Amino acid sequence: MIAGSTFREAFLLVEDLVTRMAVWFGTAGLALACLVGFYQVLARFVLHAPASWSEPLIQTTLIWMAYVALAGAMRTGTLISVDLLMKISTGRLRVLVRFVSTVSILALLAILFWFGCVLVQRVQFQTIAGLGISASYAYAALPVGAVLSALALVAHLVDPAQTGDHRTENAG
Repeated sequence: MIAGSTFREAFLLVEDLVTRMAVWFGTAGLALACLVGFYQVLARFVLHAPASWSEPLIQTTLIWMAYVALAGAMRTGTLISVDLLMKISTGRLRVLVRFVSTVSILALLAILFWFGCVLVQRVQFQTIAGLGISASYAYAALPVGAVLSALALVAHLVDPAQTGDHRTENAG
């Protein structure tokens, strides 16, 4: 029993570090997209010399921001709650609702991971206009985000009391 508890604590420690870094990365991505967007407007309308790289950089950054920072939302339970079912269920039914919800989302993340990997492989020889880099760098956000989100989702299932949806855990 002690080994299982130690594994759980180690898993939650690693997951917390990874999810915090993912949220930080997503936040930095949003800041970068805002700064580049500001530069894009300044260059186009004030300097009358639009930059060809700014728009694809903003798009790529926002894609990465959304998929990577999704792990933070998964960890806190803000995207995965089934509010009505959680409010009316108690005891074993609530555990079942949580489990079915988690398994369904993990299945969706597995599909996202699989097709994300296929997409990354298909576009590896295409370049993003304006940036001159492989399009696979942009699409790699899908499998990376799926893995990070799955890790956070499992942590949410294992340790719900440490998340944003503890109100529904203790209700009823």
